[in-house]
Amino acid sequence: MYASHLVEGQPLQRIFYELYWDKAAFEAHQAAPHTRRYLDERGKYLASTEVDWLTLQTGKGTGG
Repeated sequence: MYASHLVEGQPLQRIFYELYWDKAAFEAHQAAPHTRRYLDERGKYLASTEVDWLTLQTGKGTGG
């Protein structure tokens, strides 16, 4: 799942997150050619990035 959020009062800022079933699913996504290309080229399009790792405690439909 991907989600993108606008930040009120910050027209150029976005909060974007991805939700994967498990670490193996995330690693498979990271290894995909389109993801590798994005990661290699994102610096051309983004002023900065910040990555935080979150652990889902519970959620409907997540099995958590």
